[in-house]
Amino acid sequence: MAEYDYDVLVIGAGPGGYVAAIRAAQLGLKTACAESRETLGGTCLNVGCIPSKAMLHASEFFDAAANGTMEHMGIEVKPKLNLDKMHAQRRDAVKGLTGGIEFLFKKNKVDWKKGHATFQDAHTVKVGDETVTAKNVIIATGSSVTPLPNVEVDNDKQVVVDSTGALELASVPKKMVVIGGGVIGLELGSVWRRLGAEVIVVEYLDKLLPGMDDDVRKEAAKIFKKQGMELRLSTKVTGCTVKGKKATLTLEPAAGGDEQTLEADCVLVSIGRRPNTDGLGLENIGLETNKRGQIETDHDFRTKVDGVWAIGDVVPGPMLAHKAEDEGIACAENVAGQTGIVNHDVIPGVVYTWPEFAGVGLTQEEAIEKLGDKAKVKVGKFPMMANSRAKTNHEPDGFVKVIADAETDRVLGVWAIASVAGTMIAQAAQAMEFGATSEDIAYTCHAHPTHSEAIKEAAMAVQGKPIHI
Repeated sequence: MAEYDYDVLVIGAGPGGYVAAIRAAQLGLKTACAESRETLGGTCLNVGCIPSKAMLHASEFFDAAANGTMEHMGIEVKPKLNLDKMHAQRRDAVKGLTGGIEFLFKKNKVDWKKGHATFQDAHTVKVGDETVTAKNVIIATGSSVTPLPNVEVDNDKQVVVDSTGALELASVPKKMVVIGGGVIGLELGSVWRRLGAEVIVVEYLDKLLPGMDDDVRKEAAKIFKKQGMELRLSTKVTGCTVKGKKATLTLEPAAGGDEQTLEADCVLVSIGRRPNTDGLGLENIGLETNKRGQIETDHDFRTKVDGVWAIGDVVPGPMLAHKAEDEGIACAENVAGQTGIVNHDVIPGVVYTWPEFAGVGLTQEEAIEKLGDKAKVKVGKFPMMANSRAKTNHEPDGFVKVIADAETDRVLGVWAIASVAGTMIAQAAQAMEFGATSEDIAYTCHAHPTHSEAIKEAAMAVQGKPIHI
């Protein structure tokens, strides 16, 4: 009789968890995955990345027809919004993709254990009413919305909502206040602005998109203001009251000052996410979290408890689905005795607004800090308005910025604002993964006319030989 029920038990079936489970099974390990949702795929597939992109994509078509973009190109249409149908196509996309994960589990012989998982000891986990033992346990429980003090979310009422509730609004609010100028707030705020809402973004910091390059953050404010969003930066929300279908927020300057009030039909709370570790029973195995609620691991994703591993949003690093996926593969390979590798210095991030914002590697500020001298950093920028494809597509907003080490010419970071920046950034990430210099990018032939030529042009600017600017 086997000592354990499974070689590997993965807790959580989000992008990190389901990928780890599939890879472990492919490597010949008897694998189970515990998931408390009714469907697989975690936040990303169910209420995050995928459904938000379905709404972003659909709302782009509506906006292009409504704001005159299509008319400018000789296509005269008058759009009529069918919000129920727009929601239906979103739900259909989610259903197809989550069902696809279930198919992959069956194909790779991964057992789906349905229920909430709690450690009894390092190798014993209670999942619902069942107790499962495993030689190795991988924690991949993801993250959830960070609450804001004095602002109570109630998605059912659709007045004060989080990102999940913002996907399900039954009608377009007349006025929406988005608390938080990060990725989620700007993406979902963009959806409802395109569909007709007045959108006000309240951000505690003095710029949008924390963590991105400063030039990108400055340009973001210009772009969103031009699109009609009102930005209240350096402002904090101190409270919220709801009466009927209206919310009243109390605000004050982040540095302190006179209180103001702001009324809205809908308030979206999007100030970040926090690791899901509550209820896991970590205390039963002697595993503590750090000050940010994360589980610390070594380079191979081992925790300090033998046989227990952790990946994704519950460990330090950016809370990104693709980062979790790569860690899931690497962790499974490490469990199997192979060498799993993730280069955490090269993880791209994308904001899927219009245009898209994307970056990989160091910001200019981080590069200067790392190298210790501004003179040791070379920067090249190229505006999208000078890119032939962007110009013919009437997409002039944005730029590409390449940051390189002045001594070695090695690329340290690439930042882009463009309609397809999320696709363009893949080239930069691949180049950086293999230690490319700006000269390597500049000498790589790019197809014409494409948006990606802007990356080459920015690299040429780093080389001191710009052509089209």
